[in-house]
Amino acid sequence: MIIPIVNKSDRIIGYKDRKDKLPEDTYRVTALWITNSRDEILIARRSKERKTDGGKWGPAVAGTVEKGETYTSNIIKEAYEEIGLKDIKPKKGLKRLATKEHNHFAQWYFLTIDKDVKKFNIDPVEVAELRWIKKTDLIKDFRLHPSEYVKGMSEILKDIYK
Repeated sequence: MIIPIVNKSDRIIGYKDRKDKLPEDTYRVTALWITNSRDEILIARRSKERKTDGGKWGPAVAGTVEKGETYTSNIIKEAYEEIGLKDIKPKKGLKRLATKEHNHFAQWYFLTIDKDVKKFNIDPVEVAELRWIKKTDLIKDFRLHPSEYVKGMSEILKDIYK
């Protein structure tokens, strides 16, 4: 996978194969946060085979932007590949620069749909399971079991629930 490498202003300065990315390189990722009319959020447990955060809970959909993609085209592609959503128009949210373990710009997207978890077409290579959870229960569960969630979940919850 060839990914854009960006500067601290999120301008592309080159491209690299993802496996050749250096710790100091900054790249782009997307995440889709899905809610329903019952004020629940859809979270996904990443497949255990995933190199980063395998087996951990996080956003319903997430991906790394590839060469030739925009943030928006990437999240639309990932939503289809990971959980079978198509013809979506996610709302663009906050974009932030994360510099802890990996340097990346994370562009959040939001979508509201009412769909039974069993009706999503999950790609088991990407996603182990999905579940709807109330916002208050998500925050409580994260506080009790932070190791069950993707790295950076504390900052993510602060960003999406300001």
